[in-house]
This record gives sequence, structure tokens and C-alpha cells, in this order.
Amino acid sequence: MYEDKTVICKECGKEFTFTAGEQEFYAEKGFVNEPQRCKPCRDARKNASRLEREMFVATCATCGKDAKVPFRPKEDRPVYCSDCFAKMKSE
Repeated sequence: MYEDKTVICKECGKEFTFTAGEQEFYAEKGFVNEPQRCKPCRDARKNASRLEREMFVATCATCGKDAKVPFRPKEDRPVYCSDCFAKMKSE
């Protein structure tokens, strides 16, 4: 029923393929407009709107290494590096 279409990206001007599978997915979801940007331009646009997370340095409560975390550590709560956190989670 659907056939691959070639579409011009409105951001970079390059051609990209709007595949039959993508068209079927769009139809199932009820989307009426075709994509106007290629995948790299869509990804770049999505990432540009994201704010960079502020990271905080803390000392791991288990091994003592420095750990970067996306929250402000509190004195009364332990903080774990990613390795120790993963070990605790798997146990």
C-alpha cells in the first residue's frame, strides 16, 4: 500500500527517504504531515532544546572515589559512584 518517498529536508536541503514502514507507522499514530527534516536534523533540533545538566562532584560512600551526580548531594544521604551503584542494584 505504501511506497518509499524521497523528501527534501527543510533544514539542510538534503534528500532523505520516508520509508513505507515509516509511512505506515505515521498512519497508525494518526499523523497527517510527512516529516520535514532528515533524522540527523531532527536529532540535532531535539538535542539543541535540551538544557545541559549541572553535575556535582561527591565522594562515593562505598569506595571513596569521586562521583559526578546530577543532583546536589546532602550531608545526611550517601552518594555512590556508578560502579558501586550498579553493584548494589544487581544484588
